[in-house]
Amino acid sequence: MSPERVVVITGASQGIGAGLAAAFHRAGYAVVANSLEIEPSEQPGYVTVPGDIARVETAQRVVEQALTRFGRIDSLINNAGIFIGKPFTEYRPADYDAITSVNLTGFFHITQRAIGQMVEQGRGHVVNITTSLVDHADSERPSALASLTKGGLASVTRSLATEYASRGVRVNAVSLGVIKTEMQDAASYAGMAGPLGRVGEVSDVVGGVLYLEDATFVTGEILHIDGGQTAGH
Repeated sequence: MSPERVVVITGASQGIGAGLAAAFHRAGYAVVANSLEIEPSEQPGYVTVPGDIARVETAQRVVEQALTRFGRIDSLINNAGIFIGKPFTEYRPADYDAITSVNLTGFFHITQRAIGQMVEQGRGHVVNITTSLVDHADSERPSALASLTKGGLASVTRSLATEYASRGVRVNAVSLGVIKTEMQDAASYAGMAGPLGRVGEVSDVVGGVLYLEDATFVTGEILHIDGGQTAGH
C-alpha cells in the first residue's frame, strides 16, 4: 500500500537534513533522502539516493526513486547547501563554483522536476532552506556568496509560490540563524547567540518546517528561525 505522503529531502545524511528526515519519517511520511554520500537504509518507507545534487542525473534519480517506490512526491525540502565564509576578495573561482553548484544549480534541477510532478498530482509543497544573513548581514561573519545564493532562494520562494498557487503547489522557506549541529565543535558557537540568548537546535528547524508543512493557508512565507537575529540587536 502506498504511503499517504512522500517527502524528498536533500542534504539528508547529517545535521539538519538528517533531523528533518527522521522527523518526517516519525510523522508517517515515506522519505526519499539524498546526500553526496549517504548510507543505505533498511527502514520501511525510507529510501536513500547518494549523489551530487548539483548534477542533473542525480536529481533525475531522486525523483525516479520517489515515483518508482512510492508513486508520488508530496513535499520537497531543499536542505542541501554549502557555506564558505570569507572576506569577499578572498573567494576563489573554486569557492564560487562549489557554492553556486549546490545552492542554485542543485535547487533548480530537483525543484523543477518535483514541482512538475506536484502539478500533475494537483498538490504539493516545497520548503527552501535559506539564512538570515540575507536579511541581516554581519561584518564579523562575511558571507557574500551565501547571501548571493541563499538570497536567490528567498526571492524565488515568493516567485514560485505566486506562479503555482492556482495549481495546488505551495512554496515556503525557513531562514536560519546559527544552528548547532554535531558537525561543528560546540566551542565554535561561543558568542554567536542572538537576542534570545542561545543558538538554535536542529529541533527548532524541524518544528518550523513541520509547521509550514501543515499550514495549508501559508505560501510564499519566509519563516525566520534565528533567535531574533533578523529583528535586531
